Amino acid sequence: MFILECKNIKKIYQTKNLTTEALRDVNFSVEKGEFISIMGESGAGKTTLLNILATLDSPSSGVLLINGRDVGSLKKEEVSVFRRKELGFVFQDFNLLDQFNNRDNIFLPLVLSEEKESLMQERLAKMQGILGIEELLEKYPYEVSGGQKQRIAIARAMITNPSLLLADEPTGALDSASSEMILQLFHKIHAEGQTILMVTHSLRAASYADRVLFIKDGMVFHEIYRGNEEGQRDFMERISEAQLVLSKQQNALRPDSLYDRQTEMATEMTPKDAFTESKGREA
Repeated sequence: MFILECKNIKKIYQTKNLTTEALRDVNFSVEKGEFISIMGESGAGKTTLLNILATLDSPSSGVLLINGRDVGSLKKEEVSVFRRKELGFVFQDFNLLDQFNNRDNIFLPLVLSEEKESLMQERLAKMQGILGIEELLEKYPYEVSGGQKQRIAIARAMITNPSLLLADEPTGALDSASSEMILQLFHKIHAEGQTILMVTHSLRAASYADRVLFIKDGMVFHEIYRGNEEGQRDFMERISEAQLVLSKQQNALRPDSLYDRQTEMATEMTPKDAFTESKGREA
């Protein structure tokens, strides 16, 4: 069963003197329970695509299906209700409200949906042990660390039981130890059956996924799957190799670039070295 289907998605921005095609015939699908990472250079179209998947923007053409529903067929007033019901969001900068304690931040999506407090408490009780947030609930966002804030943000995203969890650079504002903790949480909730789509620049983060999509020039240019028996370190190395190939192809079109030196610097530390160094810091 597909939770997400993108069919020939295009996004064109038009001004008086300029037409920019941000997305070009994007086609991919995400099965229920799958964990997908999306990678690509700045300007490749990742943010535009994520905004469309989040129903915050509309494609110029094409079809977006979420949980079998054609999002383009929804009326404007129906979209926000659909978004709250079907989608959960985890942001790089957490987007928590300092005037509310962490418990109320988590409950906010259900409050907006006018759910009963008993349902809120029941769902929170199921999550708080998994996410390790019991001691954080009565504190305020400004009283906890970045990693703890992101755990609260994940709880807020999960409280609605979303069909799809969208994460935008969820470890981008965290140190290495906090990043690893958050990635382990994503691994845990994915193992529980949650469908996840994550945009990231991090090789380490992407290696937690089942599949990695590479966006280039507004298109899904390449994808790789993690083998059933493939270790995380080996998958991270394959992701790095794919990135290097794509970078070579793109920089070949830039005769005045510093590509040769950039490639040399990028390969001075292999993914295995980076993996070992990261694990050493955690120890």
